[in-house]
Amino acid sequence: MDPIALKAEFPILHQEINGHPLVYLDNAATSQKPRSVIEAVKRYYEWDNANVHRGVHTLGSRATDAYEGAREKVARFLNAASTREIVFTRGTTASLNLVAHGYARQVLKPGDEIVITPMEHHSNLIPWQQAAKATGATLKYIPLQPDGTVSLADVESTVNERTKIVAIAYVSNVLGTVNPIARIAEIAHRNGAVIVVDGAQSTPHLKVDVRALDVDFYAFSGHKMCGPTGIGALYGKAQLFERMEPVEYGGEMIDFVDLYESSWKDLPWKFEGGTPIIAGAVGLGAAIDFLESVGLDEIDRHEKKIAKYAIERLSAIDGITIYGPKEDRAGLVTFNLGDVHPHDVATVLDTEGIAIRAGHHCCQPLMRWLKVSATARASFYLYNTEQDVDRLADALIKTKEYFG
Repeated sequence: MDPIALKAEFPILHQEINGHPLVYLDNAATSQKPRSVIEAVKRYYEWDNANVHRGVHTLGSRATDAYEGAREKVARFLNAASTREIVFTRGTTASLNLVAHGYARQVLKPGDEIVITPMEHHSNLIPWQQAAKATGATLKYIPLQPDGTVSLADVESTVNERTKIVAIAYVSNVLGTVNPIARIAEIAHRNGAVIVVDGAQSTPHLKVDVRALDVDFYAFSGHKMCGPTGIGALYGKAQLFERMEPVEYGGEMIDFVDLYESSWKDLPWKFEGGTPIIAGAVGLGAAIDFLESVGLDEIDRHEKKIAKYAIERLSAIDGITIYGPKEDRAGLVTFNLGDVHPHDVATVLDTEGIAIRAGHHCCQPLMRWLKVSATARASFYLYNTEQDVDRLADALIKTKEYFG
């Protein structure tokens, strides 16, 4: 894989910021878009724009084919058993809320338990807080090891016969921890629970096989994997989707409507009320084509190489603290530079043309576990290089000197 050649496919990366060539290291927040994705969305609006599943005219048929074709690509990408198991949503947050409202609130009762971890993004924490409050269930946490990993022994001791849902991120957006999802799924199922996986940080970077992992629900966002914003998907086993009620009602998701009763369409359309995100789905399909042309295994290897190099370079800077496991981690590095506030670090780096993330990363409980208020984060993707890391390290040295 040639990251420099791949970078040529991303128009936004060829610009200067504050007089310096842009180094984009905020990919865990959102990735940039290759020309093929931009053109796919543009082509849809210029040639195929129409509503789906309705009109019998040519544009309507083409739009429907493009939309459902994108669903087929997602199903293949995740190795789902059928397109019936793929529901288009606005992204990971909407997908997790769909499970928390449409599934959890139907099955939970007082005394039941929902198990999550302290490393969860707010999108995979707040919906379960609210589901527990609404049903009388209890929220429990698998403790973290000192390096920010999860011990299977702790999973075994936390999950029990009262557990009905285990919700966990495949990859932590702060620590870079890659959780052993297949093993956790086996423990959940042995205790009669379902497992819900936040795949926002894994789907763009790892080859995901939902059947091999044996997950029950899997959520991801398109914008973190070279696709447009506002589009994502929820995978769910068909038998679980069939038990769920829709959470949005209106056009598109109905079968028959009477004055006092209505019935719903079959899967997956009963969960897609209203005009769907058609152009977003088309763009997501193009993003999947792009990523598959590169190869997810190649992307994974490249990012781990870059992350390892970044840890080596940043660890050599006196005063830097790096968070998360030292080995077997995803392609991001979260750190603090002495007592310099992360927002100040990010501001100085921006003057050097380097974009990173600073703040609590929508993980306030994890920040408290780390005993910090905020951190800085550099996150890598297929177009980043060791030279980008060198620019980051040099700029951090300048930042340290600036703040004395």
